[in-house]
Amino acid sequence: MSHDIKRRDFLQLALAGSAFYFCGPRLWPLGAAQGKTKLISPGNRRSKVKVARLYMGSSQGRWPKPNLDLKKEIGVYENAFAQLKNEMADVEFAVDELVTSPEQVQGLRDRLLAVDGILVIHLNIEIWSVLQEILRAERPTMVFAIPYSGHEWVMFGDLRKQPLGARMECILSSDLRQLAVAVRPFRAIHHFREGKILNLTTNNFTEYAGKVRQKFGTEIKPIGLEQMIDVYNGISDGEAKAETELWIRQAEKVVEPAKDDIFKSAKLALAFEKLLDAEEATVMTVDCYGSMWDKTIKLPAYPCLGFARLNNMGWGGICESDLRCAMTHILFQGLAGKPGFVSDPTMDESKKSIILAHCMGTPKMDGPNGPAASYKLRSVMERQEGVVPQVKMRLGERVTQAVLIGTDQLRYFTGSILETPVALSDDRGCRTKITVKVDGDAEKLWQNWTSGLHRQTCYGNIAKEMGYFCRFKEIRMINEAV
Repeated sequence: MSHDIKRRDFLQLALAGSAFYFCGPRLWPLGAAQGKTKLISPGNRRSKVKVARLYMGSSQGRWPKPNLDLKKEIGVYENAFAQLKNEMADVEFAVDELVTSPEQVQGLRDRLLAVDGILVIHLNIEIWSVLQEILRAERPTMVFAIPYSGHEWVMFGDLRKQPLGARMECILSSDLRQLAVAVRPFRAIHHFREGKILNLTTNNFTEYAGKVRQKFGTEIKPIGLEQMIDVYNGISDGEAKAETELWIRQAEKVVEPAKDDIFKSAKLALAFEKLLDAEEATVMTVDCYGSMWDKTIKLPAYPCLGFARLNNMGWGGICESDLRCAMTHILFQGLAGKPGFVSDPTMDESKKSIILAHCMGTPKMDGPNGPAASYKLRSVMERQEGVVPQVKMRLGERVTQAVLIGTDQLRYFTGSILETPVALSDDRGCRTKITVKVDGDAEKLWQNWTSGLHRQTCYGNIAKEMGYFCRFKEIRMINEAV
């Protein structure tokens, strides 16, 4: 991919890559004009996820059968990859080789060091020395093996406990669709490296940003209030009016906000997109309850509508300058192609549940090409002003909640949505709420809870994918509900 390609042109070309997460008809995001949908977690988007695809076999192998045709076997996988082309639209197989000896792998060493991860497809027996040489590249490595590939799988578990196998994971399955799952942690690694978070605050976050940049490659850049207001003033009233009408028209109901407040929020939402595009950034977060508010010079509107809009588009909008949630958001988009829901939780042991609440909800929790949930336009509950989408999420949906603590710990749990209280009479807590029945022990969850209030929640159980990523990046993963 040429590094000279214009970013908007590339985003349009790469849009197909976001389809790997979604089914059904294509729907344009709420709050965005048709044609402006962004690829999932775009980063600077001048490169694809680089994967080395190594077919690992032996000409001497006599199992699963002595006369196994390795090239024909590769053809079966090539057909499977063709079937998964939408799910691999953002993947470049920078190395694509059949390797049958350690010497062949040694000849590829420099090229292997340049990829986000190595996908090893196990074809037959007698490959142990080849696998060991692949692992010496010390790149994140996923071994995929169908039944009857070989007997070496009995040693994979022990190998993972040794230094040589520290960055090795395995999928042992006859389901060739799992090849798409195998590359998801590589995608997350790539998104982190290309990611850029804009933080509108006067607080100092230099130390955290430095650690994140060193570990993941993600840039966190401070944005000044004056710069943001300049971008806001550069949005035409005509554009802002059209955006306002779109949010009102698609809302189930407008409850508290006046139209002028919606107009200001819509104008700020457009300014967020303009700033992210100019900065080639991934995520926008604002110190909306701190240094950007209660001042003589302050933001012209609450940022909540703008955050929801960015999430709808496949970018990221994160409340309250929560950089941990911003990083977790990028992780979710890399692994699942879906945004997170920042929440202030409260427990309900009687239902073995936790209630996740925040005023701002995102209609497109399935991702930018997925269906949009219904929403009402409400005020921020605690302040009785501003504009937020109060979103009704989907009952019965499996969810994952997680937060990246520092650079070396991921705390999480999974569950299912039991209730979605959004009645106007339900005035306790924040506007958007889900009651999640916890997988495991709800009592253990609150007893194990640490490291503050906010977490991120996305649709789907992605614990396995998070586990792959955490192993590759040497992150301790803790299920708080056990």
